[in-house]
Amino acid sequence: MKLDRTDLSLLRALQRDGRATNVELAAQTNLSESSCLRRVRQLEVSGAIERYAAVVSQQAVGLPLNIFITITLDSQSETALRSFEREIASMPEVMECYLMTGVADYLVRIVARDVDDLERIHSTRLTRLAGVARVTSSIAMRQVVRRAELPIGPGGG
Repeated sequence: MKLDRTDLSLLRALQRDGRATNVELAAQTNLSESSCLRRVRQLEVSGAIERYAAVVSQQAVGLPLNIFITITLDSQSETALRSFEREIASMPEVMECYLMTGVADYLVRIVARDVDDLERIHSTRLTRLAGVARVTSSIAMRQVVRRAELPIGPGGG
């Protein structure tokens, strides 16, 4: 789907406030309400809008620790990668997981209550994943930047 200026404007507005009403979105983007609703539905169907979610405070729910983990597998075969990805995706503590270039195969961000919780996750989950050769963890001391909004410009980026 080719996104025009109006689509990008709608996406920027929804990133700022995913609970904005159709009336509010229409006013912000200079569209009629029916046209606005039709365009938002098109953005949803096309996959430009993946989903709607609330941004929950990690501290408020007792998960203040962010841990960045690099994982190296014994094998980089397609079967080994798919098996690892299936298993890591089933762990609720895993917030993000990326297949990487470089020394490690994966970069994973998990959340935990405290260091004891991290130790539990490490010893009972991460090191027991099939094909894992090495796990290296780094605890984030503080968050410097956290964005939920992509830098959508008139030209798409």
